[in-house]
Amino acid sequence: MAGALSEVLGEVLVAADGEEVAVSALAARGVSLVGLYFGCSLGGPCAQLGASLAAFYGRFRGEAAAAGGQRLEIVFVSAEQEQQQWQEAVRAMPWLALPFADKHRKLKLWNKYRVSNIPSLIFIDASTGKVVCRNGLLVIRDDPEGLEFPWGPKPFSEVVAGPLLRNNGQTLDSKALEGSHVGVYFSAHWCPPCRSLTRVLVESYRKIKEAGQKFEILFVSADRSEDSFKQYFSEMPWVAVPYADEARRSRLNRLYGIQGIPTLIVLDSKGDVITRQGRVEVLNDIECHEFPWHPKPVLELTDSNAVQLNEGPCLVLFVDSEDDGESEAAKQLIQPIAEKIIAKYKAKEEEAPLLFFVAGEDDMTDSLRDYTNLPEAAPLLTILDMSARAKYVMDVEEITPEIVEAFVSDFLADKLKPEPI
Repeated sequence: MAGALSEVLGEVLVAADGEEVAVSALAARGVSLVGLYFGCSLGGPCAQLGASLAAFYGRFRGEAAAAGGQRLEIVFVSAEQEQQQWQEAVRAMPWLALPFADKHRKLKLWNKYRVSNIPSLIFIDASTGKVVCRNGLLVIRDDPEGLEFPWGPKPFSEVVAGPLLRNNGQTLDSKALEGSHVGVYFSAHWCPPCRSLTRVLVESYRKIKEAGQKFEILFVSADRSEDSFKQYFSEMPWVAVPYADEARRSRLNRLYGIQGIPTLIVLDSKGDVITRQGRVEVLNDIECHEFPWHPKPVLELTDSNAVQLNEGPCLVLFVDSEDDGESEAAKQLIQPIAEKIIAKYKAKEEEAPLLFFVAGEDDMTDSLRDYTNLPEAAPLLTILDMSARAKYVMDVEEITPEIVEAFVSDFLADKLKPEPI
């Protein structure tokens, strides 16, 4: 256990009293699950979560005292910029914390687990370091007594089981989804981007069905009232989880670690995830020629997929798109390297630590260069880490596979020196 956890957390953590605690010591305590708590000491949502998480954690500590073993430990991964604020926050917490000085590891954790907002609570298996549940906030709300510990993922068919609705009031059993590709659509009427996507998605759904594909969309509402749900659902030709079934809606959110809407998760006919980027795919493929949208190792940067630059480190190769075929040649150059990285991490059941893009010359690319203060050179090989506000740049006359592979390898080995964005 210590090896896997040490790879994630380092060798030591800090307790509320300032004492160092060896990560290896968690095994002796019987810890089987670690919750990574990404947050800060400021008020609002973090303060609210801190109170409920303390009560939740206290129940496990009480159980540990009675049973002689501790199943759960929490580790605070702070967003604090000032050490005094961090110290004050840690002193008020009954769990452990990542050391303030270990800023590099903090950023790596934010990127590794694709944390896009705080507070966030992600449960990982203490023996393997692998993600068990991405949305621990819903665990605390839905299972405050910890009866479902350790909250591991369940098959889609099991989580979705039960009656579903059509907008004419008819019901059908969730078994009707079996054998079809399914788009699990997390959305709400109060959200303007959701409404915009829904209009496009209705047309995509129609085209896919008319092409004879077995496809269904399951609406999982985040509306604030049943009336809003009914109004929004009246625009949709697909099925929905009943609004009153809050427990099932929450379990689906937990299953896919939903952190924001709109989100469209596309599943294959067995219920396994094809892509979590259904929103981007639908907007990029209006005619649905590439359905069911299996992920591509290398993407051409566009207005609709640029949002993915905020999800973690991204390799972006800028090229002169006025040269016919330059973008396609760049993608072919990068693709074997991207496929190798993706396969390596897939074998470990982890997400790849880099996304790969080719960027041509357009207004969006110009804006990205301006925002990151990049030179106008092309070709230009970069890795952009928006969350860390860092960039890594290789400006050479010719980009070769060997140069790209060495650049990626050095980045993953922490051998590159970042420049500020």
